[in-house]
Amino acid sequence: MSEKIRLSELSELIKETIQDRFEGEVFWVTAQITNVKKYATNRRCYLTLEDYENEQKTAELKAVFWADSYSEIEKFEKSTGQVFQNGIEITCKMKIRFHTIYGLNADVLQIDIAHTLGSLELERQKTLERLLKENPQTIQLFDGVFRTFNNRLPLPLVISNIALITAPNSDGKRDFLQETSKNKHGYTFTVREFLTTIQGENAHQLILEQLQQIEQSVKLFDAVAIVRGGGSQTDFKPFDDYELSRCVATFPIPIFTGIGHDRNQSIVDLMAREQKTPTKVASLFVDHNFEFENRLIELKTNFYALIDQKIQNAKDVLNNARRIVKLSSPQAILNRGFAIIMSHDKIITDPSLIAKNTELQTFLKNYTIYSTVTKIKKNGKGVDL
Repeated sequence: MSEKIRLSELSELIKETIQDRFEGEVFWVTAQITNVKKYATNRRCYLTLEDYENEQKTAELKAVFWADSYSEIEKFEKSTGQVFQNGIEITCKMKIRFHTIYGLNADVLQIDIAHTLGSLELERQKTLERLLKENPQTIQLFDGVFRTFNNRLPLPLVISNIALITAPNSDGKRDFLQETSKNKHGYTFTVREFLTTIQGENAHQLILEQLQQIEQSVKLFDAVAIVRGGGSQTDFKPFDDYELSRCVATFPIPIFTGIGHDRNQSIVDLMAREQKTPTKVASLFVDHNFEFENRLIELKTNFYALIDQKIQNAKDVLNNARRIVKLSSPQAILNRGFAIIMSHDKIITDPSLIAKNTELQTFLKNYTIYSTVTKIKKNGKGVDL
């Protein structure tokens, strides 16, 4: 067994070793930042630098901007118009430091702003400008929102047949299928998978080929879902490709994207209907069908209510007709004090037909008077009752 030493002694040995190795050296490192905690008053910023490969974290290092380098953050935000926050990929110059209590850290000295957002953002902006310039009929920009032929397509009343573009055995595929197959309403979806690589240098071409294959069977699908999990900003570069974005913008079936977390937004997202994550895309399909079911229930309820109202209106008309008929009946007339005059079993309605010596029967409410006409006189002024 080796000689026992105190932890502080070991820490000093580590510190001396690191200082000997890295003393005076600086490194330019590209990494994604997380756990950003800025203290503008004290002019300090603590953060974590992370590296990813195939959506898996491969390295992590705590870092800090001290007061003498905090202005780099301010310069970054002013130059890029973007808040220095979680999820951004930066290239920075730093030196390594080891503290016996706080451990290994990197002191960030400078940010390469041109590299951090410059190359990707400039390329992205050029692609957007080209899309607008070369496709004025199908891609327009209104108040900062892109309106395309695709994201203005009307949705079918029910979405049931879905073309799913995703990577094989990916978390995005699993999340999407789980949400659609186990939805709380019990809706059934037919999902046809178009599996391909969705990150890497040739990913944009492979995704484009899947869309072209789907387009050959356009009548078979109600919607297209393109899904993947989150990752670093560079992982989304295929979704900023011009040809892929133009295809999405002009595609004849509504396309929904769930290709990143809230901090990510690609050009393909702008050309389609962005839902951020695979689960949100699947939930939208479920909610869309649920809204249609609710509309059917509402229509059914309104239909029966309308039929009931029609029946009631008809009953009211019939009852009113019955009252009129009843009030117009001979018995009702007699009950109101009027008389009915008949001759030879016919009601007399035209007095000019009555001649002298005509035998009449005068019907009152409770009596019948038999008489013979002895005199007929026309009453020009009528009778005031």
